[in-house]
Amino acid sequence: MKTSSCSICEGPMCLGGKLDGWDELRMDDTRAVDISPSALCSAARYERYVSGSRRKARKAHFAAPSSIRRKIMSAPLSKELRGKHNTRSLPIRKDDEVRITRGTYKGREGKVTQVYRKKWVIHVDRVHRDKSNGATAPIGVNPSKVVIINIKLDKDRRAILDRKDRKKNSTTSEDVEMVE
Repeated sequence: MKTSSCSICEGPMCLGGKLDGWDELRMDDTRAVDISPSALCSAARYERYVSGSRRKARKAHFAAPSSIRRKIMSAPLSKELRGKHNTRSLPIRKDDEVRITRGTYKGREGKVTQVYRKKWVIHVDRVHRDKSNGATAPIGVNPSKVVIINIKLDKDRRAILDRKDRKKNSTTSEDVEMVE
């Protein structure tokens, strides 16, 4: 092994520049690990101000403000909507119509009655439990377990879809120009 710093990022603790080749990463005689030095380079793997710590990532996730939770609580669009709006997913909101795709209530469709950001769940009409006193309690569903089948469009939501569509169209046209 070389003793100098990484040739990619000049970091002293990085493995990227210390490897002569993937042969040095041999775990045993039969199984070799094929990893390029740039994949092991800390500069290539991480952004400078983003932590790779699981503990910090979990803390940031569970302590996220409502504005960030909105983005995290996105749901995929159905294939028809995906083709129509040229986008894969949207933050879920009240009055969207969804189909539950996984879990106990798989196959049920309904309108979103509440987006409960504090508990990371959505409530769908006709997905509820009967309580012992006769009342009904809504059951929380994780937004990743549903597919949006009908979007409630208003001017703000339409602007978001238009912006996403423009962004995708501009990148695809640039890619075509670069190929030609």
